[in-house]
Amino acid sequence: MNATFYAEKLNWFKQNEKPEAVLVMTDNHEFIKIIIAWTTLEVKPTDKLAELTDDSENGIWDWIWKNARFSLTDLKAKTGVPYSESVLELKMKPLIGNRVLYPDGTVNSFVQRYIRNEIAKLFETKPKKQQRALKAK
Repeated sequence: MNATFYAEKLNWFKQNEKPEAVLVMTDNHEFIKIIIAWTTLEVKPTDKLAELTDDSENGIWDWIWKNARFSLTDLKAKTGVPYSESVLELKMKPLIGNRVLYPDGTVNSFVQRYIRNEIAKLFETKPKKQQRALKAK
């Protein structure tokens, strides 16, 4: 097993991602913080990949994650959540299991677009006082 094999397996998941992953994190501020922090984290495959023993879709997904290395300490610092690393790891499980987070520091593209659209809406919305003042001019 080598890094090319790992990348090929990971790319298959990226090419076959599902938009339903957005539903896992919608309206969950903790998940959104983890997702945003995840994209700034150094995530890479281990130097020596474990053998792939289960070539089912879920088996490959688990294998990819088993061979991913990242720092929970860094992730905890970047999210700003007041959890222990073990609780943070538990909070990540639905994001990993539903293929929101990818084990290379990226996220599901549907999730990424959703978050960007929500951020754009924040900048488009003007406070009511400001809107009234603009209308009065």
